[in-house]
Amino acid sequence: MKPVLVIQGAQRIDEVPRLTELSEQAELRFATSTDELHAALAGADAMLGWNFRADSLRAAWDSAGDLRWIHWAGAGVDAAMFPELVASEVQLTNARGIFDIPIAEWVLGMIICFAKQIPQTLEYQSKAEWKHRLTESVDGKRALVVGVGSIGRAIGRLLQLAGMEVNAIGRSARAGGKEFSHIHAVDELLVHLPDVDYVVLITPLTAQTRNLFGAAEFAAMATHARFINVGRGALVVEDALLAALSEGQIAGAALDVFVEEPLPPENPLWRAPNCLISPHMSGDTIGFEAAMADQFMANWGHYLAGEPLNNIVDKNLGFVPSAGV
Repeated sequence: MKPVLVIQGAQRIDEVPRLTELSEQAELRFATSTDELHAALAGADAMLGWNFRADSLRAAWDSAGDLRWIHWAGAGVDAAMFPELVASEVQLTNARGIFDIPIAEWVLGMIICFAKQIPQTLEYQSKAEWKHRLTESVDGKRALVVGVGSIGRAIGRLLQLAGMEVNAIGRSARAGGKEFSHIHAVDELLVHLPDVDYVVLITPLTAQTRNLFGAAEFAAMATHARFINVGRGALVVEDALLAALSEGQIAGAALDVFVEEPLPPENPLWRAPNCLISPHMSGDTIGFEAAMADQFMANWGHYLAGEPLNNIVDKNLGFVPSAGV
């Protein structure tokens, strides 16, 4: 008997790249709504969460009694961290590794945008105005990366190549390895914020990290410093960030993630001074869906063979342990 695989976030197999061979290996069910997912999960062995931002899984969970494995097609699994799943014996894996380099490139790009005044240059160009001015060098600037998982480490490597001094914040203090000069403990965050030019937030969203950055953290940053968030919107108290930008407590922000997505047009962050807005696309490069599908198929092979899976999430922590805060 073939195993039953639910593909959440698609209606047909051709909507997900490179998975056509699954039709011969499993009974496939598709779901794009909570009701469809509830019906599809009954008797299912495994689920591919292709639309990783959907939160319908919890509402459909009471029909998932036979489920053994969920693969989440994203790096962050916060949408899956509801108590019933955490307490279950279902194994959860994620797409760790797919987004490391693209997000690191995005972060460096935003730093260069700030340092070289690219937004201002585009504004002057739109007015055909020749406005010479001096800009900053990235070389020698100091960055603090909050989160030392695979994405955070990729960011550290790339920023070092640009000549930056890079330290990090993790769950505990330890040597930084090749990517960071040093990793400081998260309870020392306020101590180290005043010393850096750029703060990059890429920690997983958990009960412990929700609202990690609020008024106290932004007040601790230097007034010339910029804040970059590529983790999750709920890591930040957005009203506190807006106040910090509006009052000049920090020099700018580049945001790819928000508490509410899509970001509503009326949200004042759109009009906040020196704030660059990106629609949760920092890791989405051409071909990334094919890479995620290949990653799933490799794990699917392990699953069928009864072998250990890759990228197993510690559900009590909310992330792959070696990708910790």
